[in-house]
Amino acid sequence: MAAGLPNAAIEAVHAACERHVGDERIPGLVTLVARGGDIHVETLGHLAVGGPSVARDSLFRIASTTKPIAAAATLALVEEGLIALDEPVERLLPELADRRVLARIDGPLEQTVPAGRAITTRDLLTFTFGFGIVLEMFAAPTPWPVVAAADALRLGTFGPPAPDIQPDPDTWIAGLGSLPLICQPGERWLYNTGASVLGVLLARAAGEPLADVLETRIFSPLGMRDTGFWTSETDRLATAYRPTPDGLVVVDEPAGSWSRPPLFADAASGLVSTVDDLLAFARMLLAGGGAVLSGAHVREMTRDQLTAAQKAAGGLGPEFFNGRSWGFCQAVTDAGAFGWDGGLGTSWFVDPAADLVVIVLTQRQFETSGLPRAHREIQAAAYG
Repeated sequence: MAAGLPNAAIEAVHAACERHVGDERIPGLVTLVARGGDIHVETLGHLAVGGPSVARDSLFRIASTTKPIAAAATLALVEEGLIALDEPVERLLPELADRRVLARIDGPLEQTVPAGRAITTRDLLTFTFGFGIVLEMFAAPTPWPVVAAADALRLGTFGPPAPDIQPDPDTWIAGLGSLPLICQPGERWLYNTGASVLGVLLARAAGEPLADVLETRIFSPLGMRDTGFWTSETDRLATAYRPTPDGLVVVDEPAGSWSRPPLFADAASGLVSTVDDLLAFARMLLAGGGAVLSGAHVREMTRDQLTAAQKAAGGLGPEFFNGRSWGFCQAVTDAGAFGWDGGLGTSWFVDPAADLVVIVLTQRQFETSGLPRAHREIQAAAYG
């Protein structure tokens, strides 16, 4: 592709966005496509059905698009010497020392074997520390014992973001530490929980709340003024919806769960943000880290970190690892692109080879673990 955004790509992006916006589809959408110095932004629809129009600086709950930001903050603390990638996390998280592992992933909590080794920071970043979401747990006729126990402890790690449910970080990590691991450390890729644990680790390593860690290491240096775990500017925040056979159902109002500081700042799913803040984060990685990270750590964050054995059990569905793998808290494609999506309606995609960034922010919750059609079509259109 030639440098910049061709008119054909801009027109195709507009058409793809327009096809999917409507009160019964996606009520409101902000899309940003950047290539080189060119930036194109689409703002269509409304913050809520019948509500005010979406604007470029509208706020959206970015859910799991939080995860790559948590990875970058982790690497920033590694560069400060506060933690190391391959050291056991039990130095700062004694709750995770001397782990036991379920003898069978769906078996009784009392039937365990010793963990073969300690959990490391790298295990958390690559989602291989032994605890998290596996697709099989959702097909079970009754909840697995470990799922039921985690829900009873209000960990909020097997479902959508739950800022009103999760307890404070010390209580949260103590609850996780009271449960056995699902798999041996390093054995298998398990989704989500690793990033939540990272948040507790970072706060203890820095001796300050996770929100402050992200502010000083990532948000302030990059000018990400609108990104955080809550917002007082609720007039800018989209209403969150879940699709049902009978239409869209509200799951969170602007004055709801993200309008006040949470007890547990979840590094897996807790942030709200804007397209321009997420572009600043993407451009930092494209530039090799700048003042935030070293080039070496950017390369680590954006390369395949999994072994064939770790991927063999599958990810979030049988096609999950087709053409892609996992870096640090994000997917990486075989072609070298990277990024991750938020199940409440967002996607963030960066292709260094094409110098391309595509960010799609909506308030419509995903219906499956796969990227919805609207996001896929917008990303495809961005290539012109």
